[in-house]
Amino acid sequence: MIIESRFHGPDGSGNGGWSAGIFAAAVNDRGPVEVTLRKPPPLETPLTAVDGEIRDPDGQVIAQVRRVEPIDAVVPPVDRPTAEAAAKAYPGLVDHPFPGCYVCGPANPAGLRIFAGRLPDGRTAAPFHAPTEVVPATVWAALDCPGGWAVIAPGRPYVLGRIAAQVTALPRPGDECVVTGAMVGGSGRKAEVHSSLYGPDGALLGRARATWIALPPA
Repeated sequence: MIIESRFHGPDGSGNGGWSAGIFAAAVNDRGPVEVTLRKPPPLETPLTAVDGEIRDPDGQVIAQVRRVEPIDAVVPPVDRPTAEAAAKAYPGLVDHPFPGCYVCGPANPAGLRIFAGRLPDGRTAAPFHAPTEVVPATVWAALDCPGGWAVIAPGRPYVLGRIAAQVTALPRPGDECVVTGAMVGGSGRKAEVHSSLYGPDGALLGRARATWIALPPA
């Protein structure tokens, strides 16, 4: 498998959610699955799945993948107008640690452009227009950054460390969906978040729980 450069997150590496979705499908295409990222997913590099591990050509472990029990982490939905209003106050429009991110980067016109703003209760919400090509990794990607923006703050960037996702159904190309996220705990540099993806009819399409890790000060 190869993480194409268009699916990048932090500079020089793959978006965590998209990469995890690709890794999950390579090891077990029936969820729920948990992916732990051990190294930044390299771009345009042949990767192989060996005994539940994703390895690069040098044999280094990039990620570990395992089956998990059904995920009960669900962030309540909001209606589309509420999500659109939240997106207008998306902090990443002003200060983004990785502005070219495939999922949430405002400087990436070819990305998913999921801009999750904060709601009064601390949750995040964003509208999501499903792209013309939708695969399970698309749902993993959509569930990624909206959770992260529940904890990312100016001058305090985080990256995805682990994500467990359960995909119930894929949105159809062009569907107008909504994603919600919430911080549920954490300590030190680690933050625990949940996220959920809802279809145009309000159906729950996917859910995830994730661990985000704060980067040390530059």
